Amino acid sequence: MKPKTLKMLVGTTAAALLLAANVATAETPKRGGTLNFVVGSKIPSMDGHMEGTFGMIHPIRPFYSTLIRVNPENPSSTTDFVCDVCSSFSSSDDGKTHTFAIRKDIKFHDGTPLTAADVKATYDKLVFPPEGILSLRKKFFSMVETITTPDKYTLVMKLKYPSPTFIPSVAMPFNFIYAKKDLDTHGYKWHQKNVNGTGAFSFVEHQPGAFVSGKRYDGYHHKGKPYLDGYKAISAPKMAVRLQAIRGNRAAIEFRGFPPKARDDLVKALGDKITVQEGDWNCSLLVTPNHKAKPFDDKRVRRALSLAVDRWSGSKALSKIAIVKTVGGVVFPSHPLAANKDELTKIPGFWTDIKKSRDEARRLLKEAGHSNLSFTLLNRAVDQPYRILGVWLIDQWRQIGVKVTQNAVPTGPWVDSLRKKKDYQVAIDANCQSIVNPIVDVSKYLGSASNNYAQYTDEPMEKMHAAMSRSGDPAEQRKIMRDFETRLYGEEAHIIPTLWWYKINPHRSYVKGWKIAPSHYLNQHLDQVWLDQ
Repeated sequence: MKPKTLKMLVGTTAAALLLAANVATAETPKRGGTLNFVVGSKIPSMDGHMEGTFGMIHPIRPFYSTLIRVNPENPSSTTDFVCDVCSSFSSSDDGKTHTFAIRKDIKFHDGTPLTAADVKATYDKLVFPPEGILSLRKKFFSMVETITTPDKYTLVMKLKYPSPTFIPSVAMPFNFIYAKKDLDTHGYKWHQKNVNGTGAFSFVEHQPGAFVSGKRYDGYHHKGKPYLDGYKAISAPKMAVRLQAIRGNRAAIEFRGFPPKARDDLVKALGDKITVQEGDWNCSLLVTPNHKAKPFDDKRVRRALSLAVDRWSGSKALSKIAIVKTVGGVVFPSHPLAANKDELTKIPGFWTDIKKSRDEARRLLKEAGHSNLSFTLLNRAVDQPYRILGVWLIDQWRQIGVKVTQNAVPTGPWVDSLRKKKDYQVAIDANCQSIVNPIVDVSKYLGSASNNYAQYTDEPMEKMHAAMSRSGDPAEQRKIMRDFETRLYGEEAHIIPTLWWYKINPHRSYVKGWKIAPSHYLNQHLDQVWLDQ
C-alpha cells in the first residue's frame, strides 16, 4: 500500500487536486493544544484485551503502551515493527525463543515503575486467561508455550514451534500493558471501567455516550512526546454529525474513514483547510454461501456466482461511491505474500475477460441443473459498503440469469443469522483485521475457524494453513498461500471475494504528524500528532 496525502487547493473558479507522497514532514512540531476528534461508535468497555472495536481503540489507546508497535513513522508498512516499552527484542533457537529487554525508565500514570513483571502479567492475561476472563487475542498466541522473566527487565516468550505470525501478533494495538499491581489488587475485570497505563496521555474524564478526554503525561517514555496538551474523543455514531463537526471545526478528524462523497463535500466546502489521506484498508467484503443450504453445497453453483462478478470494472465504478476499491486476492494487496495481477488473473473469478467468465458461469449452472437459480442475499443494513455492494452484486448475477432478493437487516439479526441460526442461503460477510498478519488473517477461511460461517470442511486447506504457520521460509509461505488461495476462491469457491475496502481520512489541515495506516485500529496512540495553529 502506498497511501497518499491529498491537499485540496481551491482557486477562484475551480478546485485543484495536489497529490503528494505521505512522507515525514520537514516542519518542526509545535507543542500545545487539544485535539478534538469524533468517533462513530460507543465504548463497550475500556479493556483492550476483550474488545475488538475502533469505538474503544480510538478514545482509549492513547492511555496505554504496548510491548512493540507498528513503526509510527512508517505505519503503512506491513512488516516494520519497533519497540514501545522494550528497548530491544531478538529471537534465537531457530525462532522458538523471543527475548525482550524492557526499558527501565517507564512509570504508570499512578507512579508505579514498570518492570518485566507487568509485561508478563499482561501477556499471561492475553495468552493464558483464567476461566471466565475473555481474551479476544488468545487465538493469535496458540504457539506460545511459556512466558518468563529471567530478571527484572527481561521478558522471554518460548514458542512450541517457530511461527511467522508471532511478532505481528505481539504488535497488535489491543495488547495494552497493564500493571501487575492492578491485576493482583483489583482483579482481571478492573480495566473494563478503569484506566492506568503508561501511554502518552493520562485519563481525565469519561462521560458515557458523550466523550473521553486525556491530558499530556509528562513522564512519557518517548522523549519529547507527546506534543499535544490533551485530546477529546467525542462520541458521534451518526456520520452526518461527524461531518458537520469537522466542517464546523468542532472536531479536526475522524480516524475510521468517510465515503468518497463525504470527502468531496468537505473539500468543496473547506478547500485548503482540509487534507485527505487515502490508502488500501485491511478489510475485505465477502460473499459467503451456506454450504448446507442447497444448491450451494454444489461447487459448480458457487463457482458460477463468483465467475459472474466483474471485479475489475466494478472497482472503477464503486470506488466513486463506496469505501471499496482494490481488486485483490486472499492477502492484503501490498503484502509480500499477496498475489500479483498475473497470479490473480489465473484464478476463475478474476479473469479480465468478463464475457468468457459469464459464459462459463452459465455453463456451470446449466450443468448443475440451476439455470433459473434464485435466492435471497442476507446483508447488513449499513450502506457503507455493505448495502451498496449488495445492490451491485445483484446486478452482476442478473447478467447470468440469476434472480436475487436482498434482505438487509440490522447488525444484531445479521450477526445472529451468520453465527447462531445459520438460516441464510448466501450472505455478505467481512474479514477486517488490525495488524496485517496474512497467515493469521486468512484463518477465517478455514472450515474449523469460529468466525467462518459457510459451514464446510476442507482438510487440504487446514493442512496448507498449518504448513504456512510453521514455515520460516517466505518463498515457501508464498507458494503455499497461492495454493490456498486458488483452492478457496477458484477450485472450491468456498467464499466469493468482492473488493478490498479503501480508507479515506479527511482532516483539518492543521492536524500534523498523523499518518494513515492499513487499518483504522493502527497508529492511534497520538504521541506524534501536533497542531499547526
